[in-house]
Amino acid sequence: MQAYSTDNLAIADSLYAVGVKNDDFRLKCLGLALEFPVRFSTGEYERMDAAVAEIKELTRGRKDLRSFYFPVMHEYCQYLVLTGRIAEAVLEARDMQRIAGSEKSPLGRMYSNRILGLIQSERDNHYLAVGYFNKAIQYCNEANLQQDLPNLYILIAQEEVKMRDFADAEKYCALAEEYQEFSYLIKLKCRVTRAILYYASGQMEEFWQYYDLLLHDQRYPLQIDLDSRNKMDICYLRSKGLLKEALARADSLGTPRERFEQKHSIFAELGDFDEAYTQISALLGEKDSIYIKVQNEDLAIFDAEMNNAQLREDAQRLKAQNQITILVGFLLMFSIAFFSILIQQWRLRENLEDMKKRNAEMLRARRAYQRALESKEAENSVKIKILQNRKSSTVKL
Repeated sequence: MQAYSTDNLAIADSLYAVGVKNDDFRLKCLGLALEFPVRFSTGEYERMDAAVAEIKELTRGRKDLRSFYFPVMHEYCQYLVLTGRIAEAVLEARDMQRIAGSEKSPLGRMYSNRILGLIQSERDNHYLAVGYFNKAIQYCNEANLQQDLPNLYILIAQEEVKMRDFADAEKYCALAEEYQEFSYLIKLKCRVTRAILYYASGQMEEFWQYYDLLLHDQRYPLQIDLDSRNKMDICYLRSKGLLKEALARADSLGTPRERFEQKHSIFAELGDFDEAYTQISALLGEKDSIYIKVQNEDLAIFDAEMNNAQLREDAQRLKAQNQITILVGFLLMFSIAFFSILIQQWRLRENLEDMKKRNAEMLRARRAYQRALESKEAENSVKIKILQNRKSSTVKL
């Protein structure tokens, strides 16, 4: 896949459309993931953010998609770093760390440390960046993801060049080259890193050789971002003494910091020290503003994390309150049911007592009635005997 080719938008749209039609969230995720590198390269950052937001929603709580989620979020964080949105990148990386930690995922820990290394590199903390990249290598080995090792070696090599430790840069570049057969992109990145190393160390013949390889590689403009290619072109023009052409190309660099840095060096080579001073002053001012921005970002991150902690605390408190409410409700319902049963039993007992009383009265009444009948029968029997005696007496007379 050619990450920066606008042709990928048609493929992305097709994948997403089929995903919607078949209700297949995996195809929708793939379509969105293929889309946002192109959105980055064309400066459509809002659409890139929207694509990533939808991916996060589709993969929320899906542990079976972590092997997709972590690399996609890593790529997104890279774009956040490149566009200067460091605070957002830090928060995303720490969110990845949290998920990876809770799930004990070396894959997630590898990608989150890699992003934190890129962030430190952007802040000119190259030693710290190497530390994070080495941690990422540790988790990479733990996850048995050998295919990701060369990218980490390349990143470390580039940091070593910035620290002018060319021997270590050479060592890590050689380690990365052992994996060139994994993919053509790794081979391409190794060539870019070699070119950077040779230019920085003053080995111009070797630099020109690798620059020529890149220039005649059809995949180079498709898989390496425009800013990196412009910086490589400026290095070539400077190495050939074409300083005015290099100065003109410097205006095409994406960030003020890169422009000031290149122009300062070029003006110094031209002998225009007044303009070189102007550019270095602007560069220092830019670095100061970046330093202030970094401090503000750190405060923003701290504030965001405090807010998140407060939200988690509030959520726990609400959960506890809900549990208490449920318990109280259950006890109340139980109490109502218990008292209802007691009332019903009391009423039943009262009814039984009433029935007993009524039965006793009816029994007494029946007994009195029986006694009355027996008395009446006895009285009738006496009267019959009297009548019989009278009859007998009358017959004798």
